[in-house]
Amino acid sequence: MLPPLNTTYIFNQLIDHNNPDLGTFQQRYWTTWEFYETGGPIIFNTPGETNAEEFTGYLTNKTINGQIAQQHKGATIVLEHRYYGTSTPFGNLSVESLKYHTIEQAIEDLVFFANNVVLPFPGGDKVSPAYAPWVLLGGSYSGALTAFTLQNKPGVFQAGYASSAVVESIVDFWQYFEPERLAMPKNCTKDVAAVIAHWDAVHASGNATAFQELKEQFGMGTVTHDDDAVSALRDPLYNWQVLSPTSGGDFFYSFCDALEVDSNGKVAPASGSGLAHALPAWANYNKATDCLGTYNTSQSFWTDESLGNDDRSWMWIVCTAMGFLQESAPVGHQTLVSRLIQPIYDERQCQQMFPSKFSSPPVPNVAAPNIAYGGFHLKANRLFVATATRDPWNYATLSAPGSGAHSTAQQPIVASDAFHCSDLITANNVDPTVLNVQKQGLKYIGEWLAEWKAPGKPPGGYY
Repeated sequence: MLPPLNTTYIFNQLIDHNNPDLGTFQQRYWTTWEFYETGGPIIFNTPGETNAEEFTGYLTNKTINGQIAQQHKGATIVLEHRYYGTSTPFGNLSVESLKYHTIEQAIEDLVFFANNVVLPFPGGDKVSPAYAPWVLLGGSYSGALTAFTLQNKPGVFQAGYASSAVVESIVDFWQYFEPERLAMPKNCTKDVAAVIAHWDAVHASGNATAFQELKEQFGMGTVTHDDDAVSALRDPLYNWQVLSPTSGGDFFYSFCDALEVDSNGKVAPASGSGLAHALPAWANYNKATDCLGTYNTSQSFWTDESLGNDDRSWMWIVCTAMGFLQESAPVGHQTLVSRLIQPIYDERQCQQMFPSKFSSPPVPNVAAPNIAYGGFHLKANRLFVATATRDPWNYATLSAPGSGAHSTAQQPIVASDAFHCSDLITANNVDPTVLNVQKQGLKYIGEWLAEWKAPGKPPGGYY
């Protein structure tokens, strides 16, 4: 009988791959061998910047991971990323602890795990890449990690599947809102931009009384700093990221409905309902918003170094390496975000969260990962790249307009018309463009697995 999917296993991972003498820490993982036959492939995933115990569903055929395992008689693994959940080398998330929280160390974790793990099933001591082909999968940041690993450590993993992989690190990632601006209902786009322009115009006028009245209208009268107030207006827009072909989009579309449907149920035309309706409608919708005052550094948000504070761990990667600061569009370009929101707004928060690391607001060193792993110029063998036109992260993927990336037989790039990482979930195949991505991914992975040559056996001899 197979153990429950939530059975937690421990792997002793190196704290510092550049200095093994520093010792190890306990890294959690989960696995199932429901479809496994001796010699079958190992389907390996890390969810990335989160507590991984919530991702045991990725062991099953409800995901592309399990689909590959089922088709090729493989086992599936979910590994918790270092510094998330409880998989942390030290007892806190202090700056001193976080110095080992890097993309390089995370890549080395994946390689060291594959080469050394003994899985908890018969023959689990002979599953390393020397005995069986491994397929590495990930989405979003972990999709980028998949791509980086195949580029940086060729020969360890037989194939990779990178969904919505943010391979190009970008400081001012104003384009995060661009797929949303282009794909959301046109009336909603028009009115969101109009309301934001109104906030900016009132602020630019220098009329502090009028701006205070506007804050009070939106339930933010006690918010001291103007940029904190307009930053909160981004909150409804972030619900776009959680959309999927099966989600229904209640959270996001309830916001648009508040702006575009009048009391008689009439929907505004593509030109929008107009500022006179949209401004008070948004204000009423916004009343329940809880706004974090980013200048008050005594709040636990800035000082909590306890294990499991995954937001802090991710902020470290944002501030030191990847950026992705989600700001207003350039002047002259329609924007859904106030012009007051510039990179310095978020860079200041990096200094506030890690004052012993940064003596002044840092500019994330995005050149380092882009140079090390290629960014838009990343090239790896046997890497399937799945993207989506309505994904807010699309402009950091290999499908970004102007990226210069091209689909090849060794690194095919296949796009759906769906959302962030939609292709990883089997049920999202209700969208035919997602189904196509999944079919293409399964086809390529199958072909690449057939090319794998076990010691002393012809290609495809892993069964």
